[in-house]
Amino acid sequence: MDASLLIIVIAVVCFIALFLTFIPVGLWISSLAANVQVSIFNLVGMRLRRVIPSRIVLPLIKSTKAGMGLTVNQLEAHYLAGGNVDNVVNALIAAHRAQIDLKFEKAAAIDLAGRDVLDAVKMSVNPKVIETPNVSAVAKNGIELLVKARVTVRANLERLVGGAGEATILARVGEGIVTTVGSSDSHKIVLENPDAISKTVLSKGLDAGTAFEILSIDIADIDVGRNIGAQLQTLQAEADKNIAQAKAEERRAMAVAKEQEMRAAVVESEAEVPKAMAYALREGKLGIMDYYDMQNVIADTSMRSSISNAGNKNQRTISGNKETGNK
Repeated sequence: MDASLLIIVIAVVCFIALFLTFIPVGLWISSLAANVQVSIFNLVGMRLRRVIPSRIVLPLIKSTKAGMGLTVNQLEAHYLAGGNVDNVVNALIAAHRAQIDLKFEKAAAIDLAGRDVLDAVKMSVNPKVIETPNVSAVAKNGIELLVKARVTVRANLERLVGGAGEATILARVGEGIVTTVGSSDSHKIVLENPDAISKTVLSKGLDAGTAFEILSIDIADIDVGRNIGAQLQTLQAEADKNIAQAKAEERRAMAVAKEQEMRAAVVESEAEVPKAMAYALREGKLGIMDYYDMQNVIADTSMRSSISNAGNKNQRTISGNKETGNK
């Protein structure tokens, strides 16, 4: 008898433990205390659908206390879709307190799109400042300016799904800065009126198609960079010089080749002289005395050339000695 009673007690304890594990009675009591209509059968159904009841009941209690009027089916459907129910409910409560018109469907879509809907609501209330890196822009006079801007943006909840992000805002602002500076006649004009960049860029509607609304664009810093125009002119002059040198070298090579051709023609012509003289001697058109007279003229001419070259060399030596003495 005692053994049977012990078995019954153990079975009852196991049943109660299994019941409390499978059915979250504590959450059911909390929902009743918060005046949230969640039945035991709903909690059991959540278990059967592999939904963690606390992920649904606790956000539902928060939303009910905040007067949001959400239902269990809405929260459970968003959970089963892979959304963050608690974050969506917090975002809806924050938007409701800030009097921002944000529906549950829109908040759920933003959350499922991979964006943090709570941060988006916070950014709608408290705008965010995005600082651009140094943007290099060149004015018409060739001077480079390094411009850094601060962009104040506010999240646009209507365009948050499918809208471009911060990278697009920074790219468009950088493009606007480059265009504005590039259209200025001188970099001094930009330095004197930096607010002209802000006004011009802001008037272009750069936030179109993005998830943000640009409130202001402020120029934080402008530094003068390199003289790009002078560098380009220097590079162009260097290129022109190289081209001219190449053309001059080409003309020199052609002149050398022409000279070699002319020398070859002279040597070829000189090679014909002995043949002509032999032919003249053989035919009797040139006497032996005439031949010796011509050889004497050639020898005399060679001697005169040697004497002249020696005199020129001595003259250069004397001139060099005089210059060395003067030093």
